[in-house]
Amino acid sequence: MLTSERHRTILNLLNSRGSITVTELSEILNTSESTVRRDLNNLDDAGQLKKVFGGAVSIKPTEGVSEQAVPTREILMPDEKSSIAKYAAALINDEDFVYIDSGTTTARMIDFIENTKAVFVTNGIIHAQKLLAKGLNAYITAGRIKAVTAAVIGSESIKSLSNYNFTKAFIGTNGIDIQAGFTTPDIEEGIIKEKAVEKSYISFVLADHSKFRKVFPITFAPLKKCCIITDKLLCDEFSDKTVIREVTP
Repeated sequence: MLTSERHRTILNLLNSRGSITVTELSEILNTSESTVRRDLNNLDDAGQLKKVFGGAVSIKPTEGVSEQAVPTREILMPDEKSSIAKYAAALINDEDFVYIDSGTTTARMIDFIENTKAVFVTNGIIHAQKLLAKGLNAYITAGRIKAVTAAVIGSESIKSLSNYNFTKAFIGTNGIDIQAGFTTPDIEEGIIKEKAVEKSYISFVLADHSKFRKVFPITFAPLKKCCIITDKLLCDEFSDKTVIREVTP
C-alpha cells in the first residue's frame, strides 16, 4: 500500500472512530508498527491528527470558536503564505473586479499585486490600507470592525457585497474538510465569506497545508464552490472534490 493510501485510510478511520491504536492500524494496513508510527508522526506534524501514546486521536472535535489575533497569525508559516500569495496575485488581470477577503495570507497577496487597472473590494482594514499604499483602485465594505481579525462584518457589509458581481474572489479560511467544506469560527465572518463566494464568478481559497482536515463551527462554502491554492497537499482525497493548485515555497 502506498504512503498516501495508508494516510487516507488512517484519517478515514479516525473520522469514524475518533481514536485508534498502533496495533489496530498495523493489522488493518498489513504493515509494521514502525511504519504506522512513522505515518502517525508525519500526519501529526501536518496537523491532521494528534499522536498519543500507543496510537492517535482525531483533531476535529478540538476546533472551537476562538481565534488568534492577526499579529500571532502573521508569523505562522510565512514562507508558505508568501508562495501562495504570490501565485494568487498573478491571477489578477486588467479587467478584473476583485474581492479580497480579510486574513493574513490574503493580506500578504497585496504585496505581490502588479496589476494597476483592476478594481478591488475588501472587508479587511489592513487590506484596505495596503491597497491604498500601492495606489490601487479600492473600496472597503461598510459595517462593524471586528478587533481580533481587523475585518469589517455585519449586515451592512453583507448589503455592500450584494451590489457587486466579482470576476474573482480570494478568500481566507480556518479549516478545510471533505464533509464540512470550508469553515471558520465566526458566524458573521462566515456569512461575509459565503456572500463573496456567491457573488463571484470564480473563487480561490488561499490556505496553507495546516488548514486541511480541520473543522470549525461555520461552513461558508462546499469544496466544489472554490479552487484551493496551497503550498502542499497532504490528503489526496481532496483532489477529487475541487481544483487544487500546489505552490512550492
